Amino acid sequence: MEPTELLSCRDVSLGYEGQSVLTHLSLTIRVGDYLCIVGDNGSGKSTLLRGLLGLLPPQGGQIRRAPELERGAVGYLPQQTQAQRDFPATVYEVVLSGCLNQKGTRFFYSAAQKSAALMNMGKLGILELKDQCYRDLSGGQQQRVLLARALCAAGRLLILDEPITGLDPAAAQDLYKTLAYLNGREGMAIVMVTHDLKAALKSARTVLHIGRQGFFLGTPAEYLTSPVGRRFKEEQL
Repeated sequence: MEPTELLSCRDVSLGYEGQSVLTHLSLTIRVGDYLCIVGDNGSGKSTLLRGLLGLLPPQGGQIRRAPELERGAVGYLPQQTQAQRDFPATVYEVVLSGCLNQKGTRFFYSAAQKSAALMNMGKLGILELKDQCYRDLSGGQQQRVLLARALCAAGRLLILDEPITGLDPAAAQDLYKTLAYLNGREGMAIVMVTHDLKAALKSARTVLHIGRQGFFLGTPAEYLTSPVGRRFKEEQL
């Protein structure tokens, strides 16, 4: 892989129990990229994320990861379930759990890991909430906590699955601003599945549309002028 490459898919097919959901996808994610993945329901967007995370082996082709990602240095923000929203732990405990992969066989978290958790809470403006119970927070506050947790795990890549689900418009815009800061100022690569096409086109450097008729991969401007982009935009209005 080139030094700037974090993830590389070459003619990849993904699916379950012998049935393919995605076929013949080629994609490269580099340091500092901002990729938004859009498409119809059931088209395979979440399946692709599982493949990128290493949770689903490809049925064909190859997914290559930079060495740091092979060691688990990926921040992941999944869709939240109701059970997760009601999780009875403090904000600090939730954020610190993002360091679990780095903890190894040690029983306790290290001073450096505790410091990283506090730093990421401060970065996202939730440090004053650290002793509060996670389930007592608003939806927007909970997403910031989960993003801080993901940052504890992340090296140079954040993967997010529908991160604004359940958020009011103000909280959603706040989250987008945070992601833009992490991408633009800190060089964090962002890969995000979203149904929010307007925000995706505003934030992304690259758009991947997964449809039943195949893929589109290009800039937001190229996507808007493509037949699949024009059709999908009309359906979203």
